[in-house]
Amino acid sequence: MSAEQDPFRFSEALVDDVAARRPMQATFMGVAGHDDRWDDLSPEGAAEVDRALRDWSARLSALPNRDGENRWSRLARVVMRDWLDQELASHEHGDHEVDLNHIASPIQSAQMVFDSMDTSSAQGWTAVASRLEGLGALLGGYRRTLEKGLSAGQVVAERQVRAAVAQCRVHAGAESSFRGMPSAMERAGVDDAALARRLERAVPGACEAFGALGAWLQESYLPRARREDGVGRERYLRAMRRFLGAVPDPEETYAWGWTEVAKILEQMRAIAAQIAPGKSLDEVITLMRTDPARAAPDRETFLAAMRDRQARALAALDGAHFDVPDVIRRVDVKEAPPGGPLGAYYVPPSEDFSRRGAICYQLAGDGPYPLWDEVSTAYHEGFPGHHLQCGLQVSFTESLCRLHRVAYGYSGFAEGWALYVEQLMSELGYYDKPDYELGMLANQMMRACRVVIDIGAHLSLPIPDGACFRPGERWTYDVAVEMMERLGGMERETALSEVTRYFGWPGQAISYKVGQRAMLALREEHQRARLGDLKDFHARVLACGNVSLDLLRGEVLGS
Repeated sequence: MSAEQDPFRFSEALVDDVAARRPMQATFMGVAGHDDRWDDLSPEGAAEVDRALRDWSARLSALPNRDGENRWSRLARVVMRDWLDQELASHEHGDHEVDLNHIASPIQSAQMVFDSMDTSSAQGWTAVASRLEGLGALLGGYRRTLEKGLSAGQVVAERQVRAAVAQCRVHAGAESSFRGMPSAMERAGVDDAALARRLERAVPGACEAFGALGAWLQESYLPRARREDGVGRERYLRAMRRFLGAVPDPEETYAWGWTEVAKILEQMRAIAAQIAPGKSLDEVITLMRTDPARAAPDRETFLAAMRDRQARALAALDGAHFDVPDVIRRVDVKEAPPGGPLGAYYVPPSEDFSRRGAICYQLAGDGPYPLWDEVSTAYHEGFPGHHLQCGLQVSFTESLCRLHRVAYGYSGFAEGWALYVEQLMSELGYYDKPDYELGMLANQMMRACRVVIDIGAHLSLPIPDGACFRPGERWTYDVAVEMMERLGGMERETALSEVTRYFGWPGQAISYKVGQRAMLALREEHQRARLGDLKDFHARVLACGNVSLDLLRGEVLGS
């Protein structure tokens, strides 16, 4: 059977073509053979990708349906159709011409991609050198695409431009992660004098490329950027579909978000009373942040504590609540390169598992680092959160097509699962101190605050009159930052970074809590239908791979 007749072979060919056209995505997906090249982010490159996507869409439509086709072949068709439709819609709306923000645009990807590359061999460092040498062309093409959007009046908000300029300056400056690459190659034990000289020569050019882009953004783009942060209803509903695979009613979701804020606030107050009777919640959170006995004194101690937490979670959960294959039993825990937003993020394993999954922490200062809210984050990013879900998805070679395993998915599923397991670990009793229980609730509160901030700010909805925070007022950046400080448990620097993220990446911030809501509702249905125990529910959810929230229910319940 040819690739034009079998969904799984069709998916293999589609991924090969995507990887060839989008080498950065290939690196993030862990598809080998493309780490020495960059995408063509120019307008001409975007037009060529659009033509290829339309060709693949037509070929998928012509793929014959077979009698008796099994569940996984049918799912493969649905996944490929959905992925192609989403990609084509993004091109149709010119999203690449306004792809500039604080956290998820080519500015961040062009730096973060190096963190997913092989830096243990001469071959890996040769690819690093090639990419450093080509960085100017990458960012030059990207700039021309932004210029095209600018000429058409399609621009992003001033706040996102300023954030991008600041990041460009970091990548161009003395603290740039690029400047540490020659010494990193030496530490890796790669003894190749010619390659070392090549790398040394490439670094200044890479830094200059970011500096030039930052200067252009500051001088030419910023004066024409939008003043308002919100993107409006039409674009926001499209973003909901992109991140959730569903379009729930935004006003109902906004109201539900406020009920979650109020509920979690009461739970936090109850736990705070256990930790320090007689003190207010704010006083207890201050204690969590400032007590040296509740913190890791330095970076290495912090990272060691997070590695220990991963090992303990795996030992406790494997077999009892999840079945964890050997290939994903280890996850790297490391520091992220400087210059990115504060917090933690997860990098999935490569498709052949030669690159392990990794949790990367962007840490501020030199310590101490409070631990109270980091335990639930460790569960979220590693076991049984992203690392379990993503690692299993990559491993399901017999049931999920290749596109599904390495390129497809929704934030609503991935972040919904990760937030669900934060709560699950509380239900199972794995927060061994009330400090950590409070930290989990603070992280849940942060995600509930995201729902009301993101929807409220982008759709210009008022804060309800009966709300527990600034009732009846309107959303502004400063009001949102205050909410994340007062209710979200964040220190100011983190709150500033977070709110900038929400304003520049509409629809993504709600995916955590809305996805969790879907997971919990589905668990209740599974229990009522008496389909199996909790372990069976988890196996069913994870077995179907990351899918849209619209598709998830039928895949789990079989209806």
